[in-house]
Amino acid sequence: MQPAVSSEEPGQQGRPPARHHHGEFPLEALLAEKAARGATVQVVIPARDEATTIGPIVSAVRRGLMEGSGLVDALVVVDDASSDETAAVARRSGAQVVAGPGEGKGEAMARALSLFAPEPESLVVFLDGDVTDFEPHFVTGLLGPLLCSEQVELVKGCYDRPLGPSGSGGGRVTELVAKPALSLYFPELCGLAQPLSGETALRASLAKETGLAGGYAVEVALLIDTYLLAGTSAIAEVDLGVRHHRNRRLAELVPQASEVLAAVLERAGALRREGGGAR
Repeated sequence: MQPAVSSEEPGQQGRPPARHHHGEFPLEALLAEKAARGATVQVVIPARDEATTIGPIVSAVRRGLMEGSGLVDALVVVDDASSDETAAVARRSGAQVVAGPGEGKGEAMARALSLFAPEPESLVVFLDGDVTDFEPHFVTGLLGPLLCSEQVELVKGCYDRPLGPSGSGGGRVTELVAKPALSLYFPELCGLAQPLSGETALRASLAKETGLAGGYAVEVALLIDTYLLAGTSAIAEVDLGVRHHRNRRLAELVPQASEVLAAVLERAGALRREGGGAR
């Protein structure tokens, strides 16, 4: 982490990140903004053992947003030591496949970013590979605030997350660990509905400046580091609707919860030692 003081005026830290709906960003408007800015867009999917779901996601991005419109310039799947056919399925579906280091999600995301030049108008959209009802608006919604605002650096997706047949209940680490920890140490961020969302978009230059944490800590660490660097005005959240995905057993969530909590506490401790923060 590279802590810094934001450029926001005193008293602005209480503003929550802007909230949008994916319907605010039609494809035609994004194409015009992309052309005007000379931006490039890369979609990255870190994946491990997602052979049953990765194909439709890749195909939807390839057909609708690359070949169909040209909004997306590159589509990369980082196969992070899968034991199934994730890499082969992704390649057949039209993605460039690169091997991840096999060390965790954050490391896989960093591997992909090393392929791209971190120019200000180089935009990266990260998607999870286990979504079963993926739609192209996941990408267009995330890109919207980046293409339509020069101030926004990081966009988080939010959605309803059903747990099994229930209409709610997904995101247990989010509700039981991430949100309480943020409310205690970084209350300006506790209003975000999905701080651990894997559907994330950012300027590649931001990742170079903040770095990416390893493992499951990557999402909450990037969120806090962006806040410390540039304040809440650099963060936006976009409602993507409903997201169905593989829900892990509770025991499998313990390592994720531990890494998320450690990342929040580490940044809170560093902030306290330095006696400052985002203004």
